[in-house]
Amino acid sequence: MATMTETTAPAPTRRRAERGAATGLRRFVFHLLLTVSAMVMIYPLLWMLSASFKPLDEIFTDPGLIPNTWEWSNYSEGWNALPHPFETYIWNSMVIVAGSIVGNLVSCSMAAYAFARLRFPMRGMLFAVMLGTIMLPIHVVIIPQYILFNNLGWVDTFWPLIVPKLLATDAFFVFLMVQFIRGLPRELDEAASIDGCGYWGTYLRIIMPLCMPALATTAIFTFIWTWNDFYSQLIYLRDVDLQTVPLALRLFMDSTGTTNWGALFAMSIVALGPIFGFFLAGQRYLVRGIATTGIK
Repeated sequence: MATMTETTAPAPTRRRAERGAATGLRRFVFHLLLTVSAMVMIYPLLWMLSASFKPLDEIFTDPGLIPNTWEWSNYSEGWNALPHPFETYIWNSMVIVAGSIVGNLVSCSMAAYAFARLRFPMRGMLFAVMLGTIMLPIHVVIIPQYILFNNLGWVDTFWPLIVPKLLATDAFFVFLMVQFIRGLPRELDEAASIDGCGYWGTYLRIIMPLCMPALATTAIFTFIWTWNDFYSQLIYLRDVDLQTVPLALRLFMDSTGTTNWGALFAMSIVALGPIFGFFLAGQRYLVRGIATTGIK
């Protein structure tokens, strides 16, 4: 009997050890694949960073990521190569981005609160129409919008890029906030009503403080999309004094085919700085906002 116990006792231990070894192997393979995939995706960025420090004759001839000759002057040349210092274009982009973020946060949150909490005629139909506008490409509406803004005298100003954000035209953010607000208990609204809050009081004092993850997600996406927007800014901003970072980077491309690639890549790295900074500052809220709104 003792012999059988001694013989069979190690079996569960061996099975646990085998399962642990298999789990460890799967984790190792999984993390190895993630690392390789991350390196493949980040390689273009590393190459551009490396090219921003290379002389022009080495950018496309030397495939290595470590420059043989460090050309630090690419950054100073790129900063002052255009009609204005590059900080002018960064400032113009910041003005448009700030106006767009404020507009989306105010207007989209108000529209989302109305769709999620208020009862009014044709609410379902209007919500469906609003969702349908997500499928409209910008090329469908750009001509009538341009005619409208041209008649208002707003072409060559920042207004065509900011004012639409004040009218809740970004249906994606309205939908995101509607999903978030619907997840909040209605008992909070009832308690606020008992305490004497109307619709505006409930919106400002109850709903908005609880919607910080959704608001942060909206702000981050608005920042990235507006900062990188080339098409709309190209349509409305023809004055060099008003042009933004994407348009300024295009100015490095000469019509004769002569391009200062080192300066272009250097300013591209500079242009990525605000995006990385803003994203890292709000990353925690971004993950929480997407996870709690049901966006898949």
